[in-house]
Amino acid sequence: MKKRVLVACGTGIATSTIVNDAIETLCKEYDIDAEILQIKVADIPAYQDSAHLLVTTTIIDNSYPFPVIHARSFLTGMGVEETKREILEELQK
Repeated sequence: MKKRVLVACGTGIATSTIVNDAIETLCKEYDIDAEILQIKVADIPAYQDSAHLLVTTTIIDNSYPFPVIHARSFLTGMGVEETKREILEELQK
C-alpha cells in the first residue's frame, strides 16, 4: 500500500525541502512506495483523513490520527540516523 507522507515546515518551502529530499532518498534506498507531500504546517488539517505519517521541522501542538516525527535532526545533523530509523519503522508498518 502506498504511504502518504506529509513533510511540513512553517512555509512549506525551506526546511521541509531538506527533509523531503532525505525522505525521498530513504524511500528509494528501501524500496518504499510513498507519496511525499511538502506542505505548510497550516495545511496539515486538510490531509487528516489521507496521510499516514507527518514529518515536521517545527513544533506541532495539535494531535492528528497519524504518527508525528520531529525531524530537526536533518537540519542540525545530530541524531539523523535515529530519525531515519523512526521514519522507516512507520513506513514499513
